[in-house]
Parts: sequence; structure tokens; C-alpha cells
Amino acid sequence: MQPFSFVTTAQILCECGAAARLADLCRERQARSVLILSDPGIAALGLLDAALAGFAAAGSSVTLYDQVCADPPEAVVLAAVEQARAQRAELIVGFGGGSSMDVAKLVALLAHPECRQTLAELYGVGNARGRRLPLILVPTTAGTGSEVTPIAIVTTGEASKQGVVSPLLLPDLALLDAELTLGLPAAVTAATGIDAMVHAIEAYTSRLRKNPLSDLLAREALRLLATHFDTAVHDGRNLAARQAMLLGACLAGQAFANAPVAAVHALAYPLGGHCHIPHGLANALVLPHVLGFNAEVTAPLYAELAPLVLGPRLQPGTPLDVCEQLILALADFSERSGLPARLREAGVPESLLPQLAAEAMQQQRLLVNNPRELSEADALAIYQAAY
Repeated sequence: MQPFSFVTTAQILCECGAAARLADLCRERQARSVLILSDPGIAALGLLDAALAGFAAAGSSVTLYDQVCADPPEAVVLAAVEQARAQRAELIVGFGGGSSMDVAKLVALLAHPECRQTLAELYGVGNARGRRLPLILVPTTAGTGSEVTPIAIVTTGEASKQGVVSPLLLPDLALLDAELTLGLPAAVTAATGIDAMVHAIEAYTSRLRKNPLSDLLAREALRLLATHFDTAVHDGRNLAARQAMLLGACLAGQAFANAPVAAVHALAYPLGGHCHIPHGLANALVLPHVLGFNAEVTAPLYAELAPLVLGPRLQPGTPLDVCEQLILALADFSERSGLPARLREAGVPESLLPQLAAEAMQQQRLLVNNPRELSEADALAIYQAAY
């Protein structure tokens, strides 16, 4: 066994309806002033109502900043930091999708009274220093796993993103409440669910830091996600399926936080930056084609995962045969959920493919984890296959 290190969120609370107790959970941490970071859609849907009512009943001081947007730019992060400083926030809550949770992580760092770093100084791996404010993360989609990852992604230019990677970004508590996901449209449920499956698959095949704990988490995550995917997508009020998807996404997040993702994500990021394709859908569009490229060296590992997705439908065969069945099954998740299956169906112009391939190669922090070395020509071929 190779030496490895494993870190994760200190506490996970997996309980339907737990968001209504958010005020009590903050009070247990002696927080007198709480800042909740979210987005306008979450507020409009009323998903925060029960949590805010709990603060009112407890007489606790809480402020809602609901201006987080998808792929948050630096300006949004800095505005939220100013809000936290202005109210002297003692605890930060990220309530929403990956963007809200990522912003909350950075605000908890930058708004700490002792922080002397700028946002730009945090970019990269291990550059954050000092302490952060207490942090609680509450996901409202079953996809990103951001509640258990030491990563925050910020949009830094027209189509460029930078990441902050540090154990300081891991929250004190991740709260998994499936009631918050009941109103998700089928397409969002499907795209975020596939995103979580990608996390599990790429963690299981990560070249540099794959380890026994990440393997266990990735396998159980994929089993939960594949088993409950169709019910969650087509019967969105099924609370048991929703809670299973939330837990699956969380376990996948724990896996890839320690055995990082690779080429699927590297090729998905330029699609989000240039074409504003949601991250989960971008992953789904390139997933089968990256797995097909990797199969030359990774078929045995993909074959180990195939029974978790196919169950009794799996036909015996060589590792390559079984791998092909897995790839077709994963593509079918998109097809039967009504998601675009090709880049052209998602509005990507064919003329953009060479630029996408060039920009994917800038994601070296991800590509080094891919089990098969990938060149710019390979990236272009994958985009063309997905087109």
C-alpha cells in the first residue's frame, strides 16, 4: 500500500428537515452574528424560509446575502466579504449549490479579523494561511460535493477560472437535508447527479492519490447515485431517493477531495467558461468520450465499477467488454433524462473546438491525475467525438 493522507469535513449531519434547526446549530457554536450566503433563485423558491424562521424564533442575528451567481466572479466574492466585515459576522453559512458554498468558504477565510491575505494571494494549492470563521455548508443540489471538498473555484476573467485549494476550506459542518432538493427540476437533478457520478469515477481512477478510503467512498457513492438516479429525476418528490442522492454526492465529494478528478473536468471547464453550459451538463457531455479514451489503460478499473451501475443487466465479458457496457450505461443516463447528448445540441459552435482543446490543456492540476496522458490533439479528438 502506498502512503496516503485523508482529510474531510469535521461533521456531517444527514437528516431530512435539519435545515430548520440551522439557528440552533449556529448557536451551539456561540455565533451571535451569522451571515448566510445564497443566490436569488434559492431565496425566491423559499428554501431559506424554515431556516430564517428558526433564527427569528431564537432571536438570533442573521443577515442574508443572496447575490451569489453561477460561476461567481471575484467581484461577488469581495462584495460578500465586505458584507461579512460590515456586520462583524462570527459564522458563515453557504446555502445553495456549489457556487454559494465556494463563496462561503472564501468569505470565511477573508473576513476573519486576523486575515491579511488578498483573494489573489489564495489562488493555487496550499496558499491560504491563518484561520477562518466558523463555517457551515448546506447543499441544495446533489452534485458538487462542495460541502466536503477543500476547493473553491472563482471566475477570474472572461472565460478563465482559478481555484483555491486548502484544508482551511473544509467546513465545520455539512448539513444534508433532502427537503431542500424537492423542488429541483428534472434536468438539474439529472445534470448534478451525473456530475456526482463523475466525481466518484474519476476519484476511483485518479492516477496520483487513489487510496483505499477514497475507493470505498467512490464505490458506495456510485452505487447510491446510480440506484436512485431515475427515481430522483422522474419522481422528484420521493424524499428517500433525494436523500440517497445527497449522501451519494457527499461521499463522492469526500472521495475526489482526496483522490482528485481528472480529464473529464479539465475538458468540461472550458465549456462552462465559453458557452456557459452548467458544470454538471458539461461533464455529462464529455464523460463517455473521455472514458473511451482512458479505457486503453483503465478498463480493469472501469470494469470493477460497472456492476454498481448496471446491476443484473451487466453481461459477462472481458474488462474492455464490461467497460464498454459501463460507458453506454452512463451515456444513457443523459439520454433518458432529456439532457443534450452532443455538444452541438448544447449550442457549442464547431469552430470553437480547437480553442476549447487549447484551454483544456491549461488545467494541468487536473490532467496530471488522468490515468492516461492526454495531449492537445487528444483533447480536440474527444471534443470532436462529443460533437
